Amino acid sequence: MKHLKVGDRAPNFTSLNENEEQVSLSDYLGKRVILFFYPKDDSPGCTKEACNLRDNYRALQKRGFEVIGVSPDKPAKHKKFIDKYEFQYSLIADTEKEIINSYGLWGPKKFMGREIVGVHRTTFIINEEGIISHIIEKVKTKDHADQIIALDDQSITA
Repeated sequence: MKHLKVGDRAPNFTSLNENEEQVSLSDYLGKRVILFFYPKDDSPGCTKEACNLRDNYRALQKRGFEVIGVSPDKPAKHKKFIDKYEFQYSLIADTEKEIINSYGLWGPKKFMGREIVGVHRTTFIINEEGIISHIIEKVKTKDHADQIIALDDQSITA
């Protein structure tokens, strides 16, 4: 499994969003990006995380962030998820797990006391130059935006 770290260039990708339009990370150069990886649309934890980002979207935008989610789901499933919960941001389909693997997020993990293979819920904060400025590995699904804002505040005062 690949291990990215703060200071690394974020791996570029091109894949389809919920509208089956091609999106590349390089499209966001010059912008700050919250790139969050999650296991599955409409599952309890993933819904809490995505809704928390939705509910705090304006505050994140005021800080100059764009939000992008990535999971192995297909574009049509992303579209239903977005429509159901009224997300203001795009979700990227990674059905072949190419993006997930390039970020080192596919592998064994514990889930409900069992070891399974899947997506490691992780968020990358990427700066305007495409460099990873923060990695959140212990995502608090109900308070994820607060985690991001706290890190951003630390960066501003540092």
